Amino acid sequence: MTLRLAHLSDIHFGGENAAAVAGALAHVNAGAFDLVVVSGDLTRYAEIPEFEAAAAWLAKITAPKLVCPGNHDAPYLAWAERLFAPFRRYRRAIGPVTQTFVCDGMVVRGLNTARGAQPRLNWSKGQISRRQVSRVVDSLAAAAPDAVRIVACHHPLIEMVGGPMTARVWGGPAAAQAFAEAGVDLVLSGHIHAPFTWPYPCGDGRTYAVGAGTLSIRERGVPPGFNVIDIDRAAIRIAALAWTGSHYEPYRTWSVDRRGV
Repeated sequence: MTLRLAHLSDIHFGGENAAAVAGALAHVNAGAFDLVVVSGDLTRYAEIPEFEAAAAWLAKITAPKLVCPGNHDAPYLAWAERLFAPFRRYRRAIGPVTQTFVCDGMVVRGLNTARGAQPRLNWSKGQISRRQVSRVVDSLAAAAPDAVRIVACHHPLIEMVGGPMTARVWGGPAAAQAFAEAGVDLVLSGHIHAPFTWPYPCGDGRTYAVGAGTLSIRERGVPPGFNVIDIDRAAIRIAALAWTGSHYEPYRTWSVDRRGV
């Protein structure tokens, strides 16, 4: 059995690339995907009209969806709300900040690595708590032995070498270690606006970090795009697609081995 996922991130409604966003919707709806994952930063400043646009766009996706928030999905200007209810607007427009998807052969757990405020100057960076990690590991332990195990969050848990920006996730390396030991196959993320695939340097080397690019006008040296992930018994194949201005075409591709095969 082959499973097919679309992995999108950092759409930043309010500052989206409108043509790329429309093209992504058409491509996803034509692609017979088992799941569409959106790994955060749906909005630019978490303004209500931005969330309304994001919700309307998500509603047009015909495949099942799993969505998690990013740092831009906490209000940028409404300081009291950012401090005391940072994801209230997100919950009202999009849904729970932690979502789970289960189907035959696959379990996907979303988690929230974004915070409204932190005891450091740059609040855009990520955090993951031990409790969050334990909940994900415990839930994935109940999956069938041959099921694909996937975690989705906004910030890369370990830094991408040579990336255009950093995530500096507090608790990230420990979480990556725990997920590798738990047999997670993929950890999907966004945040840095550039696609990548590489194995975690821990566990058996078969837990892979996969980053998606952006569909916004905030490009960081990479065209707007998103990932298509095909999973079969032997391998996981990731294609980062890039928007040319009229259509999507492959930008980079990776093929990695699955564990235990």
